[in-house]
Amino acid sequence: MTDPRTEEAAPGYEQARAELAEVVQRLETGGLSLEESLALWERGERLADVCQAWLDGARRRLDAALHPDGDAGG
Repeated sequence: MTDPRTEEAAPGYEQARAELAEVVQRLETGGLSLEESLALWERGERLADVCQAWLDGARRRLDAALHPDGDAGG
């Protein structure tokens, strides 16, 4: 996945995480049609990918700050 900060339509981490929580709640509540459930599941997968990309980027930045010589320490 590309860096979400460079994608115009991608939400920020907090927004994606909040929407993902809403998706999970709606899926757990039930009462949806199969089509609605599948669409929500797919949206949740995309949101989880966005969150993971943000977290991966934060980890890379932190590693770079802690190890400016390029040695990530293993």
